[in-house]
Amino acid sequence: MTLIKSISGIRGTIGGQAGEGLNPLDIVKFTSAYATLIRQNTKLTSNKIVVGRDARLSGEMVKNVVVGTLMGMGWDVVDIDLASTPTTELAVVMEGACGGIILTASHNPRQWNALKLLNERGEFLNKEEGNEVLRIAEAEAFSYAEVDKLGSYRQDLTYNQKHIDSVLALPLVDVEAIRKADFHVAIDCVNSVGGIILPQLLDQLGVKHVEKLYCEATGDFQHNPEPLEKNLGDIMQLMKQGKNDVAFVVDPDVDRLAMICENGQMYGEEYTLVTVADYVLKHTPGNTVSNLSSTRALRDVTRQYGCEYAAAAVGEVNVTTKMKEVGAVIGGEGNGGVIYPESHYGRDALVGIALFLSHLAHEGKKVSELRASYPNYFMAKNRVDLTPETDVDAILAKVKELYKNEEINDIDGVKIDFPDKWVHLRKSNTEPIIRVYSEAHSPEEAEAIGQEIMNVIAQLAK
Repeated sequence: MTLIKSISGIRGTIGGQAGEGLNPLDIVKFTSAYATLIRQNTKLTSNKIVVGRDARLSGEMVKNVVVGTLMGMGWDVVDIDLASTPTTELAVVMEGACGGIILTASHNPRQWNALKLLNERGEFLNKEEGNEVLRIAEAEAFSYAEVDKLGSYRQDLTYNQKHIDSVLALPLVDVEAIRKADFHVAIDCVNSVGGIILPQLLDQLGVKHVEKLYCEATGDFQHNPEPLEKNLGDIMQLMKQGKNDVAFVVDPDVDRLAMICENGQMYGEEYTLVTVADYVLKHTPGNTVSNLSSTRALRDVTRQYGCEYAAAAVGEVNVTTKMKEVGAVIGGEGNGGVIYPESHYGRDALVGIALFLSHLAHEGKKVSELRASYPNYFMAKNRVDLTPETDVDAILAKVKELYKNEEINDIDGVKIDFPDKWVHLRKSNTEPIIRVYSEAHSPEEAEAIGQEIMNVIAQLAK
C-alpha cells in the first residue's frame, strides 16, 4: 500500500491500514484540512465546493467520503460526478464556488486514486497553501459543523456540456473549417471520462466520423493509462489501417493529449503544445511558457513569430504562475498538457483537440506532414541512483560550476543549455536519485549528452 501526501494533494493505492493507503480515514482527514484552509482563505460567500471525479473503480467510494466530510464541515457541495479535470476547474468558476476537489490519480494505474485541490479560480493550490493543508491534517486542527450548520448537497450533471460550449465559443476554434474538412478521427479514452465527453465534443465540432476505442467509462483501464507510445499499441494498430486522419488519446482525467498520425506513427506528446502554440501565435502573437523539461521546439516556434519564450519550474502551478507573470498567450507542459488562458489556466485536452483540428483544417496537410514542419528534437530520460548519505545539492552546485560557460537555469534543479541540445537535472524529493532529462537533434545525441553528465555526477559522488 502507498500513501503520498504532497503540496498538490493526497494520492495513494486503495485499501490497507490507516496511514498506509488511500482509505476512508485518511480521505476524511485530508478533506477536513482542505475545507478548513478554504474557510480561512476564501473571500467568496457562496459556501460552495465543487466535486468531480474520473471513472476509476474507487471513484464512487472516495466521492461519498469526500462529499460527506465537506457537508460535515458545513460546506454546500456541488457534485458534478463523472467529469474531466478541466471540466471541474471550469465548474468552480462557473458556480462561483470557493474551491473544488478533483478525484483522480491522473495517469496512475487502476488501484490508485487521489484528491487534487483547487482554489476559487479553479486552479491548483500553491506551495504555501498545500503545505498548510498538510500541517492542518497532521495536527487534526479542524472542527465539524453543528447540526443546524451542516452543508447541503446538489448534483449537477450539466457541466460537460458547459465545458464543450466554452470550447466552441473560443474565437480561434473554427467549427466551420473543421466541418468542411470532413475529418475521420479515432479516439482512445482508456475507459474513463474522456469516453463520455470527447465523442460529444467531436460531434459538436462537426466531426461526423469517429472510431472509438475504450470509451466505456468503466474505470477498468484496458491498458496502462499513461498516454505513452509503449501503452498505445492498439490505437496505433488501428491507425495503420489507413481509415482515419488522426487519433487523439487522453489520460483518465483528460488533461493530457497525445496524438497519432494517419500512418500509425506517434505524433510525439512533446509536440501537442508546439503545434497548438503555432496556431495560436499565428493569430495572436505573444509570449509562451513551458516547463524546463519540455522540448526546445516551443522556444524555436515562438521566436519564429518574433515573440518571447520563458521556462518555468516543473509542475502545473509553476507554469501557470509564470504564464501570468509574462502574459503568455499559450503555454503548458511537454506531456501533452495545453494551457490556453483564453479558456482557463489549466491543462485541457478538449481545448487542445479543438485548436489542433482548427489548425489542421486551415493547413490542409496530413498530420504527419504537419508534424514534419516543426523543428525535430529527441528526448532521453535517465536517472542516477545515489546513496541516502549523498549530498545531492552539493553535486548539483558542482555541476553548475563545471558548466558555467553554458546557459544555466537553476530555478528547478540545474538545466544546462548548449547551443544545439540541453540537459536538465532534477533531484527527487522522496528518494536519493537525480533525474536526467536530455534533448538533442537525434536520439543518439540526446542519450550521449545525458550519459556524459551522468558520468560527471558519478565522479562527483565518489
